[in-house]
Amino acid sequence: MARTRNRQPEEHDNRDRWLVSYADFITLLFAFFVVMYSVSSVNEGKYRVLSNSLTTAFGKDSSNMSPIILGKTPRTAIVSSADENNAMLNIDIKRPITGVLLDKDSDDAFGEGEALESIYLELEQGMKTLIDDGLVKVDVGNNGVEVEINNSILFQSGSSSLQNMAVPALQKIAKILKGKPYFVQVEGFTDNVPIKTEIFPSNWELSAARSASVVHLFMKNGVTPKNMSAIGYGEYRPVVSNATAKGRKQNRRVVIVIAPEK
Repeated sequence: MARTRNRQPEEHDNRDRWLVSYADFITLLFAFFVVMYSVSSVNEGKYRVLSNSLTTAFGKDSSNMSPIILGKTPRTAIVSSADENNAMLNIDIKRPITGVLLDKDSDDAFGEGEALESIYLELEQGMKTLIDDGLVKVDVGNNGVEVEINNSILFQSGSSSLQNMAVPALQKIAKILKGKPYFVQVEGFTDNVPIKTEIFPSNWELSAARSASVVHLFMKNGVTPKNMSAIGYGEYRPVVSNATAKGRKQNRRVVIVIAPEK
């Protein structure tokens, strides 16, 4: 009897194998377009955080690193945080230029260099003795003519009442400013030694009261009241360190800034 052989079933060609490759291709194509879309869409908030972090790490200004979005009008440069804070608080950082007069022939910031130069010379001459003693400084700064007076000749410790020896010096300044169309800003400063009394809860009140005392004396001696202001900065704008008694003495001062009213 003939033995039958076990034949393997004949395999048929699978004509649908191309679907696998096609599906892989479509998946890759879809992923490609997703990546392209994500690259083209900039998240401004995340970009700003990233750019600020990088520029801070490398010590560069990040104020002008705004992303450019296609199809939108470019925005103006953003003011840096430090400048923005100063603008909001109306703070003008002064840079005194000792011994340099405003050039009357130049187009200075105020447009009245000749008159300011005249006031500078009058103040320097009238305060010569106190200047030589190191108690008064007359400078030309970005804001105008600045007269810095040490508190040792103006007030006793913890007081806002002018001492008798301070009156003649302030009257000389008032005589020079009398009738002049200039803005006079009197600024009071203290050291960092805390004060807490019924009259002065802190150095803020003390510095403001001291500048107000100078303004009142100027007003009584003919300086136009509407052209004056009194400001107290307390202990927060020292010119030197408060670590020593000499430094604290130098920080206790009154600064008179004279500038055109405009």
